[in-house]
Amino acid sequence: MTATRAVAGTRYPELLWDAVLACDEYAARDVAFAALDAGVSAESVLLDVVGAVQRRVGVEWAAARITVAQEHAATAINERVIAALATRTPRPAARHGRITVSCVDGEWHALPARLLAETLTLRGFTVDYLGAQVPAPHLVAHLHRTAPEAVALSSSIPTRLPVAHATVTACQAAGVPVIVGGAAFGADGRYARLLGAQAWAPDARAAADRLAAAPLPRPVGAHQPIDDLPHLADQEYSMVARSATSLVAAVYAGLAERVPAMRDYGEQERQHTAQDLAHIVDFLATALYVGDEELFTGFVAWTAGILAARGVPPHALHAGLDLLAARLRDFPRAGRLVAAGIDQLERIH
Repeated sequence: MTATRAVAGTRYPELLWDAVLACDEYAARDVAFAALDAGVSAESVLLDVVGAVQRRVGVEWAAARITVAQEHAATAINERVIAALATRTPRPAARHGRITVSCVDGEWHALPARLLAETLTLRGFTVDYLGAQVPAPHLVAHLHRTAPEAVALSSSIPTRLPVAHATVTACQAAGVPVIVGGAAFGADGRYARLLGAQAWAPDARAAADRLAAAPLPRPVGAHQPIDDLPHLADQEYSMVARSATSLVAAVYAGLAERVPAMRDYGEQERQHTAQDLAHIVDFLATALYVGDEELFTGFVAWTAGILAARGVPPHALHAGLDLLAARLRDFPRAGRLVAAGIDQLERIH
């Protein structure tokens, strides 16, 4: 019986969900301990109970069924449950090498990396878990000091891909191979391959399996990010990224004229609108970086769903994209991406 099947049909994920939604850390811990006492493996409690609940947190937030505060509280409780599980689980004897587990700089969703670190520890690896938002120079300094067999690099936010690419390249220049994971790298790992990582895994269990199966190939020779992405030579990514603040300001001003309802917005609504526009520009820049239209159109579709769940009319997003396109007439690749985003919206609505 697999670990996943051992949890299937049980109520542990639902019980943990109820506990985190009630902000009851002690009840959440008791659910995890009860699963252990019932014979569920520690790895399965981590990945199939805590991990499953954390994924549900993201889904429920996106659907506006829980608040940002509830999302943060649930994540904090899940982190405490993971720590509590570590105190109840004997540490296995080391039978594999050392792995550094780290989040990309700017990536604050640390729980997936923490789940991987705990899983690797249970599998008999020596693990250095560095946590969220680790600047590349500090990560590389750590690698020189500890000489791990590999770096496991986590990122959930696609807009961190340019930073992830620089970090992968820096680790490889230090002679350490990299396995990456997290939603930022695509459901099929396409961006992991594009950015030159030695390996990709869709989840913590698969990453642990890959690292236990055989050593990752050592990087050969030094290279620069542009060697992987020659389209960056057109400088559109750099120009859009550097002008992001002014782009957001210009589109916001134009949107206030096109959408009369914005005149009645409160301060919080105005802030949310500016944040949404900033995210759109960030995703546009990232799509330019990786040269992938689907990254931008997928985000536009996701944003349309989020705004719909919050009662924002779809024409507001369409108007924002129109205004952005007008500001990017001198950038052909960026213009094509925004046009594709507008087409995506029209197909949805």
